[in-house]
Amino acid sequence: MKLTGVELIHVSMPLVSPFRTSFGTQVTRDLLLLRVVTDEGEGWGECVTMPDPVYSSEYVAGAADVLRRFLIPTLAASGPLDASRVATVLAPFKGHRMAKAALEMGVLDAELRAEGRSFARELGAVHDRVPCGVSVGIMDSIPALLDAVGGYIDEGYVRIKLKIEPGWDVAPVRAVRERFGDDVLLQVDANTAYTLADARHLARLDPFDLLLIEQPLEEEDILGHASLAQQITTPVCLDESITSAQSTAAAIRLGACAVVNIKPGRVGGYLEARRIHDVCVAHGVPVWCGGMLETGIGRAANVALAALPGFTMPGDTSASDRYYRTDITEPFVLDAGTLTVPTGPGIGVLPVPELLAEVTTHTEWVTV
Repeated sequence: MKLTGVELIHVSMPLVSPFRTSFGTQVTRDLLLLRVVTDEGEGWGECVTMPDPVYSSEYVAGAADVLRRFLIPTLAASGPLDASRVATVLAPFKGHRMAKAALEMGVLDAELRAEGRSFARELGAVHDRVPCGVSVGIMDSIPALLDAVGGYIDEGYVRIKLKIEPGWDVAPVRAVRERFGDDVLLQVDANTAYTLADARHLARLDPFDLLLIEQPLEEEDILGHASLAQQITTPVCLDESITSAQSTAAAIRLGACAVVNIKPGRVGGYLEARRIHDVCVAHGVPVWCGGMLETGIGRAANVALAALPGFTMPGDTSASDRYYRTDITEPFVLDAGTLTVPTGPGIGVLPVPELLAEVTTHTEWVTV
């Protein structure tokens, strides 16, 4: 298979409601899609960068630049196209994992479509449906939060994740537990908003029987997470700190996490995500699939990944209508708290041309 060009497609999709985390509020999702064109067909990739470098050091314009100037030309010049070689070919370029992941995803999608194989089969999926949780942003008030959580439970989501930050942590968790009871699977996500000095305060979450507390400290602070894990009983889960199979193994060995959130974009692609899954399974550490407000393109691939055997906890693979009134693919619809794993070639979905056109802000063709 030979690469003939890549189309960079910038899209802006309005969210159904503002989504607030400890690092900011989103009202639209601006992201980058890749249409990877080869001599045997096309594949689609989704770059999960945000417009500003607030979740990670990557951002949309920077990803487009590194793809245009370095990653795509280097991959094109490397010889026959093979998804398993993409990470190795691009390794000389430091970082930029989200951009690399999008390119690898597009190549893998094109390769699997040409061969008539699905993402799920390629990755090693063992389930045809995956249980779905939902991420609930920071709200203006406790009543607003309870209304939102109640709505998601009524829709059938099997796990609730609350975004937290200093000043919005113990009280909302207590309110949700008191309103909906101890049977609701509940976890919290701090997105690096705390320091180890907050350990005593975070221990106040222990009585609420949370599944986990996700990424409470800065991503580089592995030892801090290991120390925190000894001071609280709520299991510590790492997100931003997990960047590769190597970093995962180190975090587990140091006792910095009892659970791992795998986000393919953050770790450089779905093949590295599978390696992280395998490391965690070998160490008896449960994993779940995180989300980055993906379109149906990224959601399809995430659902396939979440069908691997080590994904024993519900992920953030919510239905399309959690974030978007209209997705760019046929929507993923929640059914009894689960989503169906696509079985078609590649990621198993394609963008609907007119829906994609409605949200596209500009495109660029990168010739190789």
